[in-house]
Amino acid sequence: MAVPKRKTSKWRRDQRRAQNFFAKLSSLSLATCPNCGELMMPHRACPYCGYYKGREVLKTS
Repeated sequence: MAVPKRKTSKWRRDQRRAQNFFAKLSSLSLATCPNCGELMMPHRACPYCGYYKGREVLKTS
């Protein structure tokens, strides 16, 4: 069974974990709403018009 020779420092551990965090931040993808044309998060109801997959699911004023 493999055992590390030395303890991983907090800096090295945190640097490794930070890479995944920054990758998620930069790869924010947006889709255009087919109803109103605004940018929205994919697979969610549009916050501007309230439509999702051609149906109104949210009441917007």
